[in-house]
Amino acid sequence: MKLSEYVDYDATGLASLVKSKQVTPVELIRLAREACNEVNPHINAVIEFYDDAETVPASDFGLFNGVPFLRKDLGVAEAGRFQERGSRLFEGSRTNFDSNFIRRARAGGLRCVGRTTTTELGTSGLSESTLNGITGNPWHLERSAGGSSCGAAAAVAAGIAPIASAGDGGGSIRTPAAWCGLVGLNPSRGRISGGPNNQDAAFGLARHFVVCRTVRDMAAALDVFSGPQPGDPFIIVQPNRPYFEELSQETGTLRVGVALSRWGELDVAPDVLAAVQSVAALFEAMGHQVEEIAPPYQTHDYSKILLGMSDLNASSLAAAAQAMGRRISTDTLEPMNLKLYERGRDLPLSTAADLHEAIRRMRLDVAEAIDGYDILLTPTMPTVAVPHGCNYSTISSELSPEEFMEADAAFYQHLGVFNVTGNPSVSLPLATSAAGLPIGLQLVGRLGDEATLVRVARDLEIARPWSRLRPGVRAGASCLSAWETVGETNSSYLSRLG
Repeated sequence: MKLSEYVDYDATGLASLVKSKQVTPVELIRLAREACNEVNPHINAVIEFYDDAETVPASDFGLFNGVPFLRKDLGVAEAGRFQERGSRLFEGSRTNFDSNFIRRARAGGLRCVGRTTTTELGTSGLSESTLNGITGNPWHLERSAGGSSCGAAAAVAAGIAPIASAGDGGGSIRTPAAWCGLVGLNPSRGRISGGPNNQDAAFGLARHFVVCRTVRDMAAALDVFSGPQPGDPFIIVQPNRPYFEELSQETGTLRVGVALSRWGELDVAPDVLAAVQSVAALFEAMGHQVEEIAPPYQTHDYSKILLGMSDLNASSLAAAAQAMGRRISTDTLEPMNLKLYERGRDLPLSTAADLHEAIRRMRLDVAEAIDGYDILLTPTMPTVAVPHGCNYSTISSELSPEEFMEADAAFYQHLGVFNVTGNPSVSLPLATSAAGLPIGLQLVGRLGDEATLVRVARDLEIARPWSRLRPGVRAGASCLSAWETVGETNSSYLSRLG
């Protein structure tokens, strides 16, 4: 198999080739390494491609039959491997256990071959950090790949691997999926175990899953990664059948709520709104009942929750630093993360009660507002990918913690609310802007009902196929003129850091 052929397959397609003995898992890993060597110097998505990737024991069976897989360097732990969380504070740190997520990946036939960039501690939704520099968007290297799962999305979009792990505490799967032209599902709260060390992380706001290119890969990944594990605080309703089988099931008639107005302080760009309106019309043509839905929450309520979550993280960050014998300072944390830490460090523990009540209230209010709909259709992001270097970044010192979280609430106005409620939500690359940049649209399902999202996403993929769309930077393609610019971007960025 040639590299130019490898990048055209999704993970399910490659698994089929392995099963029919047309290619071996080791050959796929070598192709992934070749792709990484070719494009990663330009997009800066993979921190480390494992030297022993071809020899690491793995299951050459399961749904994915030895397909290469990349791990986000935050949240999911792999025994003996580095986990630096995009931060100088954790530089050189290794974990001594496997997350349930990694165990399931191996059992499902995925071979983890390396780790990808993330923003520091996952705080920012952009794609730059002091530790790792800029991760360039393969569609336009001067623009953000999104965050915090920036490396995962850029690597998959550029063809290094067809699927990669990602995490979402407020949009960190769906944002990079939208800006890099991928499929990005944030599953229901409780669908994917965070164990053995992090069950129901951040009161259920943070979940782990993958970014990929096709709906069938999303469905197969749900079958691989979902299911309760010992120590999980509750067991969510289980599916009636494997999610992969949902691809052959009828969708039925649904009631669809459509977000045609902004849900935050930032206006939705005209081309993004036009994409929402176009897909809403498509739903009507499919026979679904479509109506506009008003914003189901107030953004200032969400920004207060974000601040409260950050405040509670201060003590755990201090404990981690102490355990490593390190100090939290300007030498170990980026300016905004240091400000957030200092704010939380100085607040009384009694503020936790207010945070719990704010989360409970938002879950109730939003659930009541959307209860009459089977699914929602919203923009994923109000704009296409933004240029690198905007002041909404943890490397910037311009904003206060309060201003930073207000900007977060405005920017991710259609995303973070469903981290709070626990609803499953997926970004699909259903449109492009006039400049040729991907536009992701979000589908939101009822809590525990990923099955309906799989069926509807399949319908949209058939009606508006995105597989023909290609980023400018892609392994196996000749586009050196586009690649050259990211070197300049990283150089100027590093000089700016001093």
